[in-house]
Amino acid sequence: MLGTLVCHLTCRQAPPYPTPGTPANNPSSDTGANDVANSWATSVASRSVTYIQAMVLGSIMEFAGSVGVGARVADTIRTKVVDTTLFVDDPALLMLGMVCAVVASSIYLTMATRIGMPVSTTHSIMGGVIGMGVASVGAKNVTWWGGGINDGVVSVFLAWIIAPGISGAFATIIFLFTKYAVLLRRNPVYKAFVLVPIYFGITAALLCMLLLWKGGSYKVTLTDPQVAGTIVGVGAAWALLITIFLMPWLYRVVILDDWQLRFWHIPLGPLLLLRGEVPPPPADGSGVVKDYYAGRLTKEQLAARRAAQNGDSEMAAGAAASSTDGEKVQPEGTTITKDSSSSHDQNEPAQPAEPPVKTIVGPRPDGPWHSGPVLFWYVKWALFRGVDQDVISSQNSEKSLISSDVEEMHAHAAHYDNRTEYMYSFLQIMTAATASFTHGANDIANAIGPYATVYQIWKDGALPGGNGKGKADVPVWILVMGACCLVIGLWTYGYNIMRNLGNKMTLQSPSRGFSMELGSAVTIILATRLKLPVSTTQCITGATVGVGLCSGTWRTINWRLVAWIYMGWIITLPIAGIISGCLMGIIINAPRWGYGG
Repeated sequence: MLGTLVCHLTCRQAPPYPTPGTPANNPSSDTGANDVANSWATSVASRSVTYIQAMVLGSIMEFAGSVGVGARVADTIRTKVVDTTLFVDDPALLMLGMVCAVVASSIYLTMATRIGMPVSTTHSIMGGVIGMGVASVGAKNVTWWGGGINDGVVSVFLAWIIAPGISGAFATIIFLFTKYAVLLRRNPVYKAFVLVPIYFGITAALLCMLLLWKGGSYKVTLTDPQVAGTIVGVGAAWALLITIFLMPWLYRVVILDDWQLRFWHIPLGPLLLLRGEVPPPPADGSGVVKDYYAGRLTKEQLAARRAAQNGDSEMAAGAAASSTDGEKVQPEGTTITKDSSSSHDQNEPAQPAEPPVKTIVGPRPDGPWHSGPVLFWYVKWALFRGVDQDVISSQNSEKSLISSDVEEMHAHAAHYDNRTEYMYSFLQIMTAATASFTHGANDIANAIGPYATVYQIWKDGALPGGNGKGKADVPVWILVMGACCLVIGLWTYGYNIMRNLGNKMTLQSPSRGFSMELGSAVTIILATRLKLPVSTTQCITGATVGVGLCSGTWRTINWRLVAWIYMGWIITLPIAGIISGCLMGIIINAPRWGYGG
C-alpha cells in the first residue's frame, strides 16, 4: 500500500487508489501493550489477580468494549491539529500522511514499551499527525493553539498537569478515607464488611456514569433526570446484589476460614450462612486469604537482613527482635496486637519469601533442536513468553537507570490486615475490568481513526464528508482488527509496562490499587463531562503517586521512575513527529523517473 501511494504521489496521477491493507505497523497492538497494561498493572502488582488472569480478563473486556460498543465513526484527525480541508484536492496525500503517522506512532510506542515507559497513544498519534502536517502543508497550517482547552497542540501540555494532578487528588481522598475508616481501625475486617458494599455501589454508579456520558456506538436518549436516576439505580441495585450474594460468601471465607468454599459458591448467597461448622483444614492445605505483602520487608526486617549481610550480628538480632515483637507498631503509629485480625502476627518470619511462581514455558529440554520436546518448547516459548513473566518479583534492590532502591522504598510503606485487603481485591478487579472495557469502547478510536480515514478515502476517492470536515465510517471488521491487535499487544509485550507501573513505583496492595483505579476512573469521568484533554496513562500514574504519598513520607515513591515516565510524555510529540515528518518528507520529495513533464 505504501509503495502504491508513493507512486501515485510522485507521479501526480489521478485515482484509482491503492487497495486497503493493514499498515506496516499497527498502533493498536502497541496500544494493547502500553495502554491496556495500565488498566491491570496495579491489580497484578497487588496480587488481586495473577498475571495470566489479568491477560484473560483484559482480553475479554477490551474485545467486548471495542467490538460491542466501540465507536462506529471516527474523526478524520481526532486530535484536530491539522486542517484536513487542505487535502481536498489531493486526498491521497492525506492517505500517505495517515500511514506515516501510524508508522511513526507504532515505532515510538514499541520503543517506549520495550523499556517500560508508559506513554499516551493519543499523544503519540498526535505527534505523528503534526510531523506529517509540517512535511506536507507546512508548520503554519498546524493548529498549535486552537483557542480552546481541548484543541491544538497546547492541549498536550495541559494534560501533563491536569490528568496526574486531578487523578492523584481523587485517589488520595479515596484511600485516606479507606485508611482511616477501615484499615487503621481495630478489627478492620468488620469495618470493611460495612464499607465494601457501599464502595461497590459507588463504583458501579461511577462506571455507569462513564458509559452514559462517554458513550460509544450506542445512542443515549435519556433526559438528564432519567440519566441521574439510572446512575443512582444501577449503583443501589449493584450494592444490594453484592450484599445478598457476595457478602455471605466473604463472611464464611474471611471470618470463619471456610477453606472448602470456591468462587462458584457465591450465587448461593444467604444459603451459605446455613452451613455448619468449618471442618479442620488438611495438613498441607492453605487458606483462601493470601499474604499480599509476601516478599515485601518492613523497615525492621530490611535492616536485620542488611545488617546480617554486612556481618553485624548484634544489630541484626536487635532489628529482628523489634520486627517480631508481640506488639507491632505500623508506620502510621497504629498498634496491632496479637489479638488483631491481622495475619501479620508475632510469628511472622523476619524475611518473608515470595511464593513459588509456576512457569508455562519452563526450561529448554536437552536434545537437538529438531527433536519433539525441543520443538514443542519452542512453540510454547513463541506463544506464551509474553505471559510467562513474574512481574511481581521482578524488582530487586539494585539501583538502575529508572529504578532506585525498591526494597528501601517498600520498607517505608505500611502493611495492612491481609483479610481486609482480600475484600478490597474484589473491588479492584471490578474497577480494572470496567476500565479495560471502557478503554476498548472509546480509546480504540485513537488507534484505528487514521486507518479508518485511509480506508474511506480509498473507498470513496475523497475525504470523509467530501470536504474533510466529516467523520470516517468504521466498519465492524476494522473494530475487530483493532481489538485483536490490542489483545496481541497485551499478551506479548504488556509485561514491560506492568513491571514499572506496579511495585517499582510504589508498594501495591488491593486497597491501594482500588483507590488508584477508582481515582483514575473519576478523573476520566470528570474530564469527559468537561471535555478536558486527559490520558488514561497519565491518570493512573498520577493516582499511583498520590496513593503512594499517603504513607506520610516521600520515600514511598520511586521518584527516579516518575521522572523517567514524565520525560517519556515530554518527548512523545517531538520523536513521533520527527519520525513521521521524515517519512513524509522523503516520500513526497522522492525522485521521479520515467515520466515526462
